[in-house]
Amino acid sequence: MASESDARTAILSSIRGALRVSAERESSARVNEYAAVSREYKQSSTKSTEELLELFTHRLAEYDAGVMRVAPAQVPDAVAKLLRARGRASIAIPEGLPAEWLPAGFQFVQASALDAHQLDKLDGVLTGCTVAIAETGSVVLQNAPSQGPRKLSLVPDYHLCIVFASQVVETVPECFARLDATSNLPTTFFSGPSATADIEMTRIKGVHGPRFLDVLIVAE
Repeated sequence: MASESDARTAILSSIRGALRVSAERESSARVNEYAAVSREYKQSSTKSTEELLELFTHRLAEYDAGVMRVAPAQVPDAVAKLLRARGRASIAIPEGLPAEWLPAGFQFVQASALDAHQLDKLDGVLTGCTVAIAETGSVVLQNAPSQGPRKLSLVPDYHLCIVFASQVVETVPECFARLDATSNLPTTFFSGPSATADIEMTRIKGVHGPRFLDVLIVAE
C-alpha cells in the first residue's frame, strides 16, 4: 500500500509541476506579447490649457450637458444660478465637499448615510471630480472626498459636477496615469447625461444615471 501511495503522490506531483511550468510559460508569453504591443497612439497633451478647456466644453455640449465656466471666487454664485435654472432645491453632497462651494437658499444634505431610496427623493447631487478627459468629454469620479460613493452618480436625476482646469487632461492615457495612485478606489467614468436606446432605437435618458448634467468648469 505504501508503494501505491508513493506512486500516486509522485504522479500528482509530476502533474502539478507540469501545470505550473505551463502556467509560468503562458504568463511569460503574455507579458512579452503585452510589451511588444505598439504604443504609437497619442499619450500626452499637445494643447494649451485654453485649447483643452475649449475641446472639453465642446464635447460636453455635444453630449447634451450644460456647461458653464467661472473663476474660483464665482463658484457659489454659479452653483446657485444653475440650480435655480434647473428648479433644484434639495441637493445631496458627499463628505469633504468644500463649504465655500455651497450657496445659501438651498437644502444641502450629507449623502454618506443615505440609501438609494432616500437619494432618489432629492432633486440632485453636487460633486467634485478626480480628473476629466477633453478628447472624450468624460468626467471621472472616485469614492473619495468631495465625490463620494458610486451611488451618487447613478441614483439622482440631476448631477452638478465641478471640474477645475488643472484636472482636465487631453487624452485617455494621461487620465489613467493620474488614476494610477488611486486605482484601488471604486471609479466611475461618464460622458454626458445617462442615455441608452432600446431595440426599437428609442433613446431614453436616465436609465443608468442622471437625466440632466451640468458641468461647472473653474479656471482663472
